[in-house]
Amino acid sequence: MIEEKLASLGIALPVPPAPAGSYVPVVMSGNLAFVAGQIPAEGGQVKFKGKVGRDLTVEAGQQAARLCTINALAQLKTALSSLDKIKRVVKVTGFVNCDPAFTEQPKVVNGASDLLVQVFGESGKHARAAVGVSSLPLDSAVEVEFIVEI
Repeated sequence: MIEEKLASLGIALPVPPAPAGSYVPVVMSGNLAFVAGQIPAEGGQVKFKGKVGRDLTVEAGQQAARLCTINALAQLKTALSSLDKIKRVVKVTGFVNCDPAFTEQPKVVNGASDLLVQVFGESGKHARAAVGVSSLPLDSAVEVEFIVEI
């Protein structure tokens, strides 16, 4: 059902990328799944690079956060075999690569939050942090991590 919703939005989940370090993409603990930070990669390349507000617009940052979310959902599908096992999205943390004066991190991370609500409805509404950082791996514009209840 969730994958049908994604398809109706024109979203096909990619094969999730392998971890870029000494970690696993998803850890299950009790009825929670913790998804490691996902960057806006597509086809093995970072699609959105640089600092939001300087190199990229807020709208491009939102697209980056959306792509991070799609990658996180792909990781969850691999770990759970079905996204229908997700009871609710509990927490989203979004990291935005930006200059110290940039203050629109919440708008950027809305790219992730809005997609989750589109896909999961009320169960997609979550607690959240939107944090500005000075850099991210591979010069990614955004990184997003989740906690979901199974």
